Amino acid sequence: QVQLVESGGGLVQSGGSLRLSCAASGFTFSLYAMRWYRQAPGKERELVAAISSTGGSTNYADSVKGRFTISRDNAKNTVYLQMNSLKPDDTAVYYCNVIFLRNYWGQGTQVTVSS
Repeated sequence: QVQLVESGGGLVQSGGSLRLSCAASGFTFSLYAMRWYRQAPGKERELVAAISSTGGSTNYADSVKGRFTISRDNAKNTVYLQMNSLKPDDTAVYYCNVIFLRNYWGQGTQVTVSS
């Protein structure tokens, strides 16, 4: 069974940093691209960052370019999202995602950025 478990969220002040982690299991992690999404109250879920299976290619939403970095450790079956220079608009629940036969989602981890 595919499982994605996010962690690392919390409360930070504007300009602060957080590193989110997503521990994956139930599939061959190193063969699949991984993605981070976020959803703020009253807003649609949006793709934040994606990383190829090897980690050799990444892409980001325009709103987070230069501030967020996605990475992965295939030996640990874990994908990370380093978030720097956080803004109140980054407040959301952040979800890890993989397409393995179908979309799978973690439970999400709350990120709250105070002004």
